[in-house]
Amino acid sequence: MEFPPIVAPDEDVAMAAAARQTRLTKPLGSLGRLEELGCWLAACQGVCPPRPLGRRRVVVFAGDHGVARHGVSAYPPEVTAQMVGNFLAGGAAVNVLAAAAGATVRVVDLAVDTDDLFPGGVSEHRVRRSSGRIDIEDALSDDEVHAALSAGRAVADQEVDSGADLLIAGEMGIGNTTAASVLIAALTGAEPVAVVGRGTGVDDAGWMRKTACIRDALRRARPVTRRPASLLRTVGGADLAGLAGFLAQAAVRRTPVLLDGLVVGAAAMVADQLAPGARAWWRAGHRSTEPAHGLVLDHLSLTPLLELDLRLGEASGALAALPLVTMAGRLLAEMATFADAGVSEGGAGASEDHAAR
Repeated sequence: MEFPPIVAPDEDVAMAAAARQTRLTKPLGSLGRLEELGCWLAACQGVCPPRPLGRRRVVVFAGDHGVARHGVSAYPPEVTAQMVGNFLAGGAAVNVLAAAAGATVRVVDLAVDTDDLFPGGVSEHRVRRSSGRIDIEDALSDDEVHAALSAGRAVADQEVDSGADLLIAGEMGIGNTTAASVLIAALTGAEPVAVVGRGTGVDDAGWMRKTACIRDALRRARPVTRRPASLLRTVGGADLAGLAGFLAQAAVRRTPVLLDGLVVGAAAMVADQLAPGARAWWRAGHRSTEPAHGLVLDHLSLTPLLELDLRLGEASGALAALPLVTMAGRLLAEMATFADAGVSEGGAGASEDHAAR
């Protein structure tokens, strides 16, 4: 699947936003990374000062993985379907965090391992029941990869067309950190032991099984590392492919995205291959405790907004960081300038110097 060339956030607006930051009633640079974040948001919107975020939307991509039935997770595969039901009932962490941050949640079932269809159109894009066992077989067929990428692309279009001005990607799927770790190792050249984490809290024996699975899947992945769709077909999964299509299309539609942790990060690495330059439209909500997530952040040249030792997924880390994005935009838009407030710019600098002494 081909994506059109990515247009970067507006550099002229970014420069205007940076100039406005110097005129606000504060010592120069005193709001640190909130200033950079506000400038990025303005550049994404193409206007300075930026508009208030009106519709913040979380999309959770759900899917099962064949490796989950071979002891790589602390939880059985049935938990994926159960958690989708929990999302729809409003009882999960993503629901609580989204409500607190002023966002709404959508769930997309791409490969949940159940015959049942979830209500409300959740399963309208389902590609298959579970993805293949990637250590011994392909995750998907060529047609299934195309269907999953197309689903992610369509979901991004639906959300942007419905007025979403900031998107957050989340995931749910037992075994998905195994597939994500293979993608990350393949794209960074890392060895299996460098990317294997505890996921949902797997014990030592499970960690060894997971390492062996990643090792075997990585052997299968290496010949197709430079072909993103083939890589997703071989060692990804429908949920990861859907995420990649979603993230790439969000950049095509010039809509900012907050990334979550390991699984979303792995999909983002593939999305940036599918649509080179897409990473300019993303910010990393947090740094996961999963060791491979640091490789993702380095690869995409993203600095996380938070480090809270999270490893849940579900978009939890991105949602925890969402208020910072909201605040950054409002600071740039709503703070008075020195001229507006009748405050001396030299006086502000002198106060900073005095405080430093």
